[in-house]
Amino acid sequence: MSARTSGERIGPKGDDGGRWRLWGPYLSERQWGTVREDYSDGGDAWSYFPHDHARSRAYRWGEDGLGGICDDKQRLCLALALWNGRDPILKERAFGLTNSEGNHGEDVKEYYFYLDSTPSHSYLKYLYKYPQAEFPYNDLVSVNRDRTRQDLEYELLDTGVFDDDRYFDVTVEYAKADFDDVLVRITVANRGPDEATVHVLPTLWFRNTWSWHEGHEAAGKPRLSALDGPRGTSTIRAEHPELGNYDCRFDASVPLLFTENETNNERLFGKSNASPYVKDGIGRQVIDAESGAVNPAREGTKAAALHILTLPAGGSQTVRLRLGPAGSQLTLSRGFDTVFKDRIAEADAFYRELTPKDASEDEARVLRQALAGMLWSKQYYLFDLETWLNEHGMDPWSLPRPGVRNREWFHMVSDDIVSMPDKWEYPWFAAWDLAFHTVALSTVDTRLAKEQLELLLQDVYLHPNGQIPAYEWNFADVNPPVHAWAAYFVYMMEERTTGRADRAFLERVFQKLLTNFTWWVNRKDPTGRNVFQGGFLGLDNIGVFDRSAPLPTGGTLEQADGTAWMALYCQSMLQIAVELVEHNPAYEDLVLKFVEHYLWIAASMDRVGDLGDELWDEEDGFFYDVLRLPDGQAVRLKVRSMVGLLPLCAATVFNSRQLARVAGLGERLRRFANRHPSLSVTLASAQAGVTGGPRLLSVVDEKKLLRVLAHLLSEDEFLSPYGIRSLSRHHADHPYSFWVHGEEYRVGYLPAESDTGMFGGNSNWRGPVWFPMNALVIRALLNLYGFYGDDLTVECPTGSGTRMTLFEVAREISGRLTRIFLRGEDGRRPVHGGQAKFQDDPHWRDLISFHEYFHGDNGAGIGAAHQTGWTGLVATLTTVFGTLTPGDFLAAPDRRTMR
Repeated sequence: MSARTSGERIGPKGDDGGRWRLWGPYLSERQWGTVREDYSDGGDAWSYFPHDHARSRAYRWGEDGLGGICDDKQRLCLALALWNGRDPILKERAFGLTNSEGNHGEDVKEYYFYLDSTPSHSYLKYLYKYPQAEFPYNDLVSVNRDRTRQDLEYELLDTGVFDDDRYFDVTVEYAKADFDDVLVRITVANRGPDEATVHVLPTLWFRNTWSWHEGHEAAGKPRLSALDGPRGTSTIRAEHPELGNYDCRFDASVPLLFTENETNNERLFGKSNASPYVKDGIGRQVIDAESGAVNPAREGTKAAALHILTLPAGGSQTVRLRLGPAGSQLTLSRGFDTVFKDRIAEADAFYRELTPKDASEDEARVLRQALAGMLWSKQYYLFDLETWLNEHGMDPWSLPRPGVRNREWFHMVSDDIVSMPDKWEYPWFAAWDLAFHTVALSTVDTRLAKEQLELLLQDVYLHPNGQIPAYEWNFADVNPPVHAWAAYFVYMMEERTTGRADRAFLERVFQKLLTNFTWWVNRKDPTGRNVFQGGFLGLDNIGVFDRSAPLPTGGTLEQADGTAWMALYCQSMLQIAVELVEHNPAYEDLVLKFVEHYLWIAASMDRVGDLGDELWDEEDGFFYDVLRLPDGQAVRLKVRSMVGLLPLCAATVFNSRQLARVAGLGERLRRFANRHPSLSVTLASAQAGVTGGPRLLSVVDEKKLLRVLAHLLSEDEFLSPYGIRSLSRHHADHPYSFWVHGEEYRVGYLPAESDTGMFGGNSNWRGPVWFPMNALVIRALLNLYGFYGDDLTVECPTGSGTRMTLFEVAREISGRLTRIFLRGEDGRRPVHGGQAKFQDDPHWRDLISFHEYFHGDNGAGIGAAHQTGWTGLVATLTTVFGTLTPGDFLAAPDRRTMR
């Protein structure tokens, strides 16, 4: 096969038409309990559509399944269903606790792992661990519900269902023979000491598009039916008016069970069903032997092939099937395993090229599983807000109504493949998460990274007022503005890896971000002083108060992070404008615009003199939020947190060649300084090295930099063995306390789970390590190194006597982060914490979970267990520090730097 064809299959450089991405892992892990499926009066999404309804109730806006795939519009789905002979229901989807059931919010209570994927999904591998004992649904709910926020979560391993290794490892692999021809291997291994039987039901079904509008069914309801095929096989024919016709062939003559993907109204609501064959019919037939539950005519919109496997202790068996165009030669013997062998070899070669040459076997494993998780976390996301709001009795002119979300977003229509934070815990996009995803994705699939960055800037997402939608619980909430930084990073990464600079992409993004930047200036700087607000800004419980709610004191909160985010936004837009001006002089005025705006923002953070109402605290050498009370009094909220480190992150270096592109820039800045003498100190802090050398735009000058770094690099404060904490450990012994009307608001160091219900209580920014913020700190240190070079060294850790350059500090922090996932000298992975099964068992110890955040002291994974989204940045860190040298970041006069 030619290199071009191989490149198309893999996908990062070829596949210009996207054909090989037609089928992929685009099913959600959880569709129930989402805002999209919520049609309640009060907006209680979790209660309106619980897990108990999911097996019986047709979804309106999407589908979920175990280890499944679907086409890119989720018309036809294929996934795994299992029954161990003991469970009360088929295992068709991952189970977890709702926000009110978990003592630390919603949480999936299953063990599944994304082990491999190429960018085009020419090869995919997934592992699910299925207990042989009855799945402890009720036990998990009741025990966790009785625990407090001070208690640990009660996990599936704690229930004892995996004792004596009485479980099945179920490995699902997909290999594409062609873009529309998918081979599937389901290998079930009995890890227990005794013979055990399991029912394996590969399930094919259509997303229900016909039940929601009168007359739509008659216009072309899709159909599944049994088809006679070669001897010793079973075949399901799938006919869809848009997708076309497909056959799904199984390698054994097994029972084919058919029903409809329609709601069982009788079970759920006590109403009669339009058809006797409903969504849960296959489960009722298999488990309850209810013969009337499936269609004897062997047709419907949902079907499964029933394989009953009896496995000896330690034994395994494989089920083979193939999904391809109807009428084609879907052989399951000759050449089947050869296709898998070839696709696996291509995937191995692809990742071998991607992995740094000196990476250890364990580092290569972590990198590959991280990127597999990134690619498996793509999901078809359908949400037509006008239709949804109309179905809630709202139109664009309706007044707000309690319980109905997102009424200002009538224009929004999502009908796309979107990178999700976690397809169970967060099966919806979040704007700033997605930007960080693209940075990690640029390591493996630049094309996808660019598509995802442009997605939320399309007119069907971006609000007419310029706001980027935040997340489906509240699209009007505010996420940090990191899209410009991410776009420039992805642009530079592509140029570095391919030699091609996609300026058209950069220009499209820049034009849309101009509107978003204006929205920020108009909406989040209420006093016009370039001191920005924004609410929680993705940092949930980090503040003294709930920053998205009215303050109990009255007044306003001037946010160090909100203002720093805008400084970084300015710098990133300036970088893009400088890049574009080389080919279009029309961008010269925009270069000056962002220079000037940056200077105003930087000046607002630390005005001339030691003033009590500014964000910088000279005595502490740190930035704090400022509470501005109704009487005009200003109070610094002295919490040492990531909020005060973010100003450090607003640091960008420009070399002389870049600045020379802008005609008259120096003279125009001199005139600007003369007009605004109050900014002279800030302008001077836009430091220049030797004549003709690089210029640094940074909110912190060298003096402030050294003071902030003293906190950052102190192991008694922010520097943990596993990265930078979100809150200083200083607050373990010195919690910050603020009293309002006799009530105490207290912030203490919490290295693990949150002890409050703020923002649902399922995340915690008061101590743990978070990858996205660490990535920004590392980016800042590399930029600062690009300016200061080897001349500036700091103690790292603070007080150790060991001095490092800022590049070495960045590498040290990166090493601490990657150490979370790697086996140490004791053979244990910090991410697995005290879970002996994960640490010691050979069938578990190399399975990596990429959690939402990590214990601030011991590195154990906490929160969403599959949030590879931004934790996948570990792959970027591995490749950056595995392939780049200090010289790549020094701002030579004639070279742009990686940043």
